Formats: sequence, structure tokens, C-alpha cells
Amino acid sequence: MLPRLAYKTSRPWLMTLALLALTACQKPAPETPPPRPALVMQLGNAHGIDDGQWLTGEIRPRYESAQGFRIAGKIIQRHVEIGDHVRKGQVLARLDAEDNQLSLASAQAALRAAEAQLALAQADSKRQRQLFEQRFISAAALDSVETRLQSTSAQVQQAQAQVKVASNQAQYTSLLAERNGVVTMIDAEPGQVVNAGQVIARVAVPGELEVQIPIPESRMHSLHAGDPASIRLWSNRDQSYQGRIREIAPAADPATRTFRAQVTLLQPDDKVQIGMTAGVRLDDQQPGFMLPSTAVSQQHAQPQVWIVDANHQVHPTPVSIGNYSEQGVSITSGLKGDETIVVTGVHTLTQGQVITPVNTEVNQ
Repeated sequence: MLPRLAYKTSRPWLMTLALLALTACQKPAPETPPPRPALVMQLGNAHGIDDGQWLTGEIRPRYESAQGFRIAGKIIQRHVEIGDHVRKGQVLARLDAEDNQLSLASAQAALRAAEAQLALAQADSKRQRQLFEQRFISAAALDSVETRLQSTSAQVQQAQAQVKVASNQAQYTSLLAERNGVVTMIDAEPGQVVNAGQVIARVAVPGELEVQIPIPESRMHSLHAGDPASIRLWSNRDQSYQGRIREIAPAADPATRTFRAQVTLLQPDDKVQIGMTAGVRLDDQQPGFMLPSTAVSQQHAQPQVWIVDANHQVHPTPVSIGNYSEQGVSITSGLKGDETIVVTGVHTLTQGQVITPVNTEVNQ
């Protein structure tokens, strides 16, 4: 009987040891991970997207005359150099006028001969009319004399016109400046034979300067004549000049698919010279916000951003996007302007997830 009693007495201890062993084998409960840090940015008050970009162009005068002789000939004199200031009517170059003078003399001689024939026809007509009145000649004979008179009169008018043409041709041997300005190009040397209309010189008005730039198709919807612009010379990028769009071409260039625009410099100084390279920044302001492209994700083809609430929880918000640029992506609707936006790691976020916001400086 004693051995059975000992067995019954030791059984509770065995159960206790077993429970202790099972407890020792169980893993401790995992701790809740701390909120993950996330880079965020704080939107300011509602403002416009500065969608400006620098476009390269050349300083050109608004008014510039490409001048050439109206007749062909041989240049015998050139009176100006590049950079010379000229006044309207000043002689720039001359052609050899000998042939033109001979043509004028020939036309004048032909006019005198026609006038002599007209005088003879008028006298003959007068005599024949007197004979007709005395009934010595028939009406048909008088009509023949009158017709010859009209023909001779027409020949005189033709000869007079030829004299005027020859006189003008003689004057065209001198190339005159069309306006006050500065000579920006000369392509004429004594002895050179030129054709009618060939450009010999360019005279520009230096007081009104502008920059010609190409505008991409994506910017055409938001730009208009009269919009402001900033202009900066490549030779002096520390100084900016105010400008204004004067005109935009209504049709695109077939080769570049861009629209040519003329931007006027409002207050140019002596540092601005014709032919310099300049950058033009179009001050294009659009309603919305500019965010880094990493802040935008897609959910079922719908763009969205993640907003952080007061409890540091994130929530997706659908938005409408505009243009992409080097500065980021423009948000045109869906935001008020006072939100905190997650800008990195948005593809791993979930609804209601708690984060640790880390502010960053982002240019807007």
C-alpha cells in the first residue's frame, strides 16, 4: 500500500512541471512597431503654379529694313560701314549710272520725235478740216487724218511714260536709307554686280528691341499677347529685364512644331546689344499647386495624393493633374491649400496608417 500512496502524492508535482515546461517554450508576444517616418510637405495658402520655363532666343530690333537696289547694276561706291548710324534718305551705296543715263537720253529723244510728229499731224488735221468744210475732200479722208492724229498723240503719251521710267531708273542707282537707324549688315563692295532686289544692307532701329522665341504647343493655351515675361542675357545672367509678349504666330512652324513669339524689352539699357543670346521666362501662373512627382500615385487610373491628418494618419485623396515639368507635377484640383502631403514612399501607404511626419523644404 505504501508505494501506491507515494505515486499519488507525486502526481500533482509532475503536472506543475509540465505546465512550466510548456510555458517556457511559448514565444513572447510581438511589440507594436513604431510609426514609420515619412517625408511630408505643408502646402501654403492657395496660390498659382509657376509654370514658367526659360526659352532661348536672340535680341533683334523690332523694325529692321532689308534694303537693296531696285535695278541690276555694278556697285561703284559704298558710303557706310556696319555700325554706322544713318538718317532717312542718306546714300548707302551707288551703282554705275552710265547705262541708265543713256536710256534716259534715248527716251527723251524719242519723246521729242513723237512731239514733232504730233505737231505735224495737228497741222495736217487743221488743213484737212478746212478743206472738208469747203467740200474739197470727203468725210472718209478727214477721218483718216483724225485717226492719224490720235495715234500720234498716243505715241507722245507713250514716249512721256518712257521718259519717266528712264528718269526713275536713273534715280534708282542710289540706295537710300529708308529710316533713321544703325547699319547691322553690309553685303556690297565696289565692283560687285548685283541683281534687282538683292539685299545689300540692313538698317535697324535700335530703340525698340525684342526677343524672338519658339513656344511649345503645350504652352499655347495659357499664353496671350500682352502677358509679362522676364528676360536675362547670357552674357549677364545676374540682371533681369522686364518684357511683354507683343505677338504670337497663329500657325506653327512646320519643321519645329513651335509657335514663334516676339517678346518686347520694356526698358533695355546699353548692355543689351542686337544679336545677343537671351533667355525668356514666361510668367505663366495657373491655379493649383506644384508637387514633386513622387507625391502622386495611381489608384484605378485615378491620380491621388496622401494627406496627413492631425492624428498623423494618412488618407488618399483623388486629384486632377496638369503638366509635368522639371519642377514636378501640377495639381489643378482636389486640394484646398492647407493640407500636409506625403511626398515619398506613397506606394507603400495604407488607409489610416500612422506615420511620423518629417518636414522638408520644397519649392512650390
